[in-house]
Amino acid sequence: MGDGGDGADVRMTGEHDTRNDHGFFGQPRALVHLFGVEMWERFSFYGMQGILLIYLYYSATRGGLGMDEVSAAGIVGAYGGAVYLSTILGAWIADRLLGSERVLFFSAIVIMAGHIALALLPGFLGVGVGLVLVAFGSGGLKANATSVVGTLYDEHDPRRDAGFSVFYLGINLGAFLGPILTGLAQTTLGFHWGFGLAAVGMAIGLVQYAFGRKHLPPEASVVPNPLPRERRPLVIGIAIAAVVLVAVLVLTGLVNAQNLVLWIIGGTIVAAIAYFAVILASRAISTVERHRVYGFIPLFVASVAFWSLYQQQFTVLTIYSDKQLNRDLFGWEMPVSWVQSINPIFIIVLSGVFAAIWTKLGDRQPSTPIKFALGTMIMGVAFLLFIPFAGGGPNSTPLLAIVGILLVFTVAELLLSPVGLSVATKLAPKVFHTQMVALFFLSVALGTAISGRLAEFYSAQNEVVYFGVLGGIAIVLGVALALGSRGVLKLMSGVR
Repeated sequence: MGDGGDGADVRMTGEHDTRNDHGFFGQPRALVHLFGVEMWERFSFYGMQGILLIYLYYSATRGGLGMDEVSAAGIVGAYGGAVYLSTILGAWIADRLLGSERVLFFSAIVIMAGHIALALLPGFLGVGVGLVLVAFGSGGLKANATSVVGTLYDEHDPRRDAGFSVFYLGINLGAFLGPILTGLAQTTLGFHWGFGLAAVGMAIGLVQYAFGRKHLPPEASVVPNPLPRERRPLVIGIAIAAVVLVAVLVLTGLVNAQNLVLWIIGGTIVAAIAYFAVILASRAISTVERHRVYGFIPLFVASVAFWSLYQQQFTVLTIYSDKQLNRDLFGWEMPVSWVQSINPIFIIVLSGVFAAIWTKLGDRQPSTPIKFALGTMIMGVAFLLFIPFAGGGPNSTPLLAIVGILLVFTVAELLLSPVGLSVATKLAPKVFHTQMVALFFLSVALGTAISGRLAEFYSAQNEVVYFGVLGGIAIVLGVALALGSRGVLKLMSGVR
């Protein structure tokens, strides 16, 4: 009981210190440390992911592993889904054992180890060890970095959405620089040099955060729902059993490169249903909090639809860029991975614009369900824009066309992604704070894994049907959410 009292005092102190602080572009100064670690983590993450798919399917003579494109796209989708799926584990450890800030720090160390494994270990051994470590580390860092940002503001602070947009700018600075530099390293020195550069980036982020973490509010380290000591042996036993089960499934061939993405999709669906059930059935949440969780469900569905299209940047768009995009720049062929840096440029330019718009509009800005609906519809439109270039031969699509399409991707993303991070913290019941953020990331996990599965149906011959059907479905789902937005807002009980 003494710990609970101390925690309450700490929260009040943290609230007084950070929430009256406007030292970082009008935001709390502590935001700069989270901005920095997330920027370097995204540098390493997107830098590695920018060259991962082509590393898997390029032939050995080109430095790759020679997989078929369908299996390689499935692995990339499964890996991306596993990153977001592992946010559950990171969030649970934060809420029950260590607190968000400590999990964030340890996760950064695990990520760096993963990139080192990809750089130094040969062939599929490096891929297996590296991707598992990066997936677990990124999952732990993502949910908790977002949660710690949320602790810098109270629920009704008008700077909140703008603060998340500034945080999102850090993410996209890293996402822009990562593919540019790892792509150059890959084309000039080889894939393993590219993976090594990602490891260096994460090391820089880790050092910067190690010095800055002491400036975060004390409440970032509070464990909101501590696990009773007598239940810890049970949790350890479950963890060991899970590791053994996965090892058996892999060693017996039940889980393999061809069906991995289906396992991730199934696991994510089960996890999402179980998570909603546990939160909604908890006696520790109030009636208002329960209504808010119900209001989050349609936003979750829209988010899945959005990410299942958006994340095809790392599967279908990579193959498309490698085969059909004209990458000639004044006689020099730019690396495939550079296409991944186009979207972050637009994010960097437009995130400040969106933050300013939301701040200026204040209470007159569109509600969260409307923002989600618009984001999903615009993402569908972006897919329809591929149709005029469908079925073309090598170098048939102008670079400017992809730049334009990715601008539409960006507008859709800014309507949904930073807003999703923010609304997850606002709708979260107090005892499930970080885990509610993990639920938002579960929608990203499911969408990302689905994007890998959908990529298996893509080919240059069926592009009109592929882009047309998926774009149309997203538009219909967005319209449905817009029509039902009033009912969703009612459930959200005062949160907009």
